[in-house]
Amino acid sequence: MPKVSVDKFNALMAEEMPWAVDVGMTLESIDAGKAVMRLPFDDGMLRPGGTVSGPTMMALADATMYAVVLSAIGIVKLAVTISFNINFLHRPPPADLMADGRLLKLGKRLAVIEVTLHSDGHKEPVAHATGTYSIPPERT
Repeated sequence: MPKVSVDKFNALMAEEMPWAVDVGMTLESIDAGKAVMRLPFDDGMLRPGGTVSGPTMMALADATMYAVVLSAIGIVKLAVTISFNINFLHRPPPADLMADGRLLKLGKRLAVIEVTLHSDGHKEPVAHATGTYSIPPERT
């Protein structure tokens, strides 16, 4: 059972990450150690050449990592990214992006997460990200 609901996480995004809400990012599902987020396509995501930009994919992956961590520890606003790596695998077409995240390891102070990004209409993943989150000693 996740320690945060879809509704609570989306409300937290609206309160603490208004930029994510402004671009339409939403948490679609959450389970203990897992989360799925969607980012609807917008022309502003495109880089020259007509592909979705790397920073757009990175933002979605990092927000998904945050949802995954909170699914395991509850709402801890000061859980923060300390390491982030992404591999761009295929050129994503101009379409919605989906991020599927899962917890690889949860310790007392660190969480390691992976996220696979898919683009609607593209069979293969378009990116794969891994990251580490720092969890504050006092979970408030």
